[in-house]
Order: sequence, then C-alpha cells, then structure tokens
Amino acid sequence: MSRWLGDGGMQVIGLIGASFEEYGTGKEDGGWVEGSWKPSPVACNPHGMVQAGVHAVILDAAMNFAINAALSGRDRTDATLEMKAETMRPAHAGDDLRFRGHVMRMARRVAYGEAQVRDLRGRIMSRATGTFLLHRA
Repeated sequence: MSRWLGDGGMQVIGLIGASFEEYGTGKEDGGWVEGSWKPSPVACNPHGMVQAGVHAVILDAAMNFAINAALSGRDRTDATLEMKAETMRPAHAGDDLRFRGHVMRMARRVAYGEAQVRDLRGRIMSRATGTFLLHRA
C-alpha cells in the first residue's frame, strides 16, 4: 500500500492538489487513510471555488484507499456501487484542507466507507458515505 501514497496511483488526485500521506488498520474501523489537500485551480470553477464533483473524487478515493488498506493478500475493491456526497462549506483554491477515509463495515462481498474533508479549524467541508464491491482472491 505504501506505493500508493501521494496520488494514490491516480494522476487526477495530484492534479487537483491532494496527497495521501498515511494509512493503517485498527480494530475500531478496520482501515483508514489520511491526507492533505490544497485545491489547485484545476479543481475550481471560474470563481475559484472547488466544484462539488471534485470533492466527490477526493472522498471516493479516500474511502477506496481505506478499504484496500484493511484487505489482505490480493483482495481489493472492484468498484464503487453507491456513494452519497455532501458539500457543506465552500472551499477555494489554495485552502489548506485535510481528509480522512475509514471503513465503517466490511462484509464478504461489499464494504461500507465514510470520508470527510475538513479545514484546519476542524470544520467539515464535505463528507461522503459509500458502498464498494470487493474482489476476493
């Protein structure tokens, strides 16, 4: 999993200014990932505000990474089956943000994740929950 730190193997993560920084597993939430995000102009509309769909990209990637961190061997996520994302506060190009994704529940065929983007004051900027199809080796 360490090779996926940084852009997570997806160029779009780096282009929009985000980076995965650390991950792990724990009894409480299975797997988790944390990272930083300083939205680049590519992530923003013409007024400099981060577009809601770009928030969804970060949130989806964070949940996927967290679930993969909790899986062993060659098991992995196959697809995002469902995701609900909410943008609660506006974010702007150059803002210093943090994100965290974690596993809510792991079943045999699916996993449930949750992710949040927060500003440095701890306020939630956006959040999401999702259901992910698992591939078990």
